[in-house]
Amino acid sequence: MNRFIFWGLWLGFILYAFILAPPNHPDTADLILKLSTGAWEGINPTVVALFNAMGIWPMAYAAVALTDGHGQKQRAWPFVLVSFAVGAFALLPYLALRQPNPNFSGPKSVLLRLVESRWLGAALAAGAIALAAFALLKGDWLDFWQQWQTSRFIHVMSLDFVALWLLFPVLLRDDMARRGMSQPWVVAVVLALPLIGACLYLALRPSIEESPAVEGVGA
Repeated sequence: MNRFIFWGLWLGFILYAFILAPPNHPDTADLILKLSTGAWEGINPTVVALFNAMGIWPMAYAAVALTDGHGQKQRAWPFVLVSFAVGAFALLPYLALRQPNPNFSGPKSVLLRLVESRWLGAALAAGAIALAAFALLKGDWLDFWQQWQTSRFIHVMSLDFVALWLLFPVLLRDDMARRGMSQPWVVAVVLALPLIGACLYLALRPSIEESPAVEGVGA
């Protein structure tokens, strides 16, 4: 049943983004170029913060999805890689294809050791907190609301952020189980603090214990 829900969300998200969302502005490509190169002068800080937050989300998902994909028939890394460009559009198919995976067996690869690092989680959390403060203190929220209503890029990017935020617990619960965590308040905190909560979890979660490799199980 869950996989049909995720496939339905994926299809609905695509149809909404290309049919129902506001039209693209002629200067959208120029805006994306400026946001990507750090030429932020004259751009609403709220838009700047949102754009950069969408670079943190894929890294946060990598830190749980790559471990989740260890031992799955469908590996997670292709979806995670594409998510750096299209966010939830890439991750929803993985959520539809994966199986529940509350266990971990075998040694950790170099990549898994990297995404397991608490230093990575701490760096992501610091970035998320800085972006939230920047948007709250410097952003023009009335202007952002107007742009949200008239710009497909900003409209869809905002919905992508919300989707990644609300979908994170799908992988979070199995990630907690692999680490022997059962505190229900952890999920509540992650949902109460968009992006920041997920990154704080990555910074504070205990490491997964390694075990001898099982034949046929890949990283």
